[in-house]
Amino acid sequence: VAPRAAGGFVAALQDGFWVVGDGPAARIAAIPEAGPGLRFNDGKCDPAGRFWAGTMTYDAALGAGALYRLDPDGQARMVLDEVTISNGLAWSLDGGTMYFIDTPTQRVDAFSFDGVTGEIGDRRPEIHLPPEAGAPDGMTIDAEGGLWIALWGGAAVHRYLDGRLDQVIELPVSQPTSCCFGGASLDELYVTSAREGLSAPRLRAEPLAGALFRVRPGVRGLAPAVFADA
Repeated sequence: VAPRAAGGFVAALQDGFWVVGDGPAARIAAIPEAGPGLRFNDGKCDPAGRFWAGTMTYDAALGAGALYRLDPDGQARMVLDEVTISNGLAWSLDGGTMYFIDTPTQRVDAFSFDGVTGEIGDRRPEIHLPPEAGAPDGMTIDAEGGLWIALWGGAAVHRYLDGRLDQVIELPVSQPTSCCFGGASLDELYVTSAREGLSAPRLRAEPLAGALFRVRPGVRGLAPAVFADA
């Protein structure tokens, strides 16, 4: 979900994009590829108010997902195919670069980004994460341009600045899933986590698995972009 300028939220659901939380739910656009084995996994608005969200299959089949863009006029377009687990999104402070995570690649990829048209191009690896650090999941960017990445299986959130590891926040759970900034001064980092797939002994060892955490990392974040439909 992402906040919507006209009220409520825009959401990526099983069959496409919807408006929720401000009166009756209403579908904005269907996704032709939608089906019972496919689901959306992560989404975020770009600085111009377009909503981006990507898919994956429930069994994480290689290359079976895609990344979509919902424009303010209600048109949904596939912008990237052959995605396995579509995950974190962020845009550079100058608006000229989009960052994207397809989890099994163990990378953050950068694309040139046209803020006027929403088109992307010139894909290139920006950050390589070693498998022993965990799998890159959700992501956000701070006011200094640092990328914060939740590491599924890594029990941590890493901050990368100019492509290099700059800060590590360790957590008492093995499966952090995403992160975003909040608080009155946007100086608090909120981190979600998951219990999914953990055995009973593992859950006893991680009683906080599935909890939401708040950290003050010493840097401020950015206010979230909102979906720009009328």
